[in-house]
Amino acid sequence: MSDLRADRLARNEAVFREVNERIEETARTPGADVALHEFLCECGSGDCFERVQLNLAEYEQVRSDATHFVVVPGHVDATIESLVRQTERFAVVEKEGEAAEEAEKLDPRD
Repeated sequence: MSDLRADRLARNEAVFREVNERIEETARTPGADVALHEFLCECGSGDCFERVQLNLAEYEQVRSDATHFVVVPGHVDATIESLVRQTERFAVVEKEGEAAEEAEKLDPRD
């Protein structure tokens, strides 16, 4: 994969992650921990606006590693990531190589 493509994908994913961080902040209310919340798919496709449902604990588990992203099942890009786990509602992917480096660099929690 070219450096330009990897950079573009990482930036797309970073934008979706930023939006999801705001969704989580807004969702943090008493009793909200067990409810399902809609988050944006964090895949690298600029055309994807699909949603995934997670509770806040599930989202925090994904975010505990800067190289992990939540995506719609089937949105795994095997050229830059591997599947960590999948449920009927969402999949978690781990970025590899240059994509992992970009994900760590662009992580809004750092």
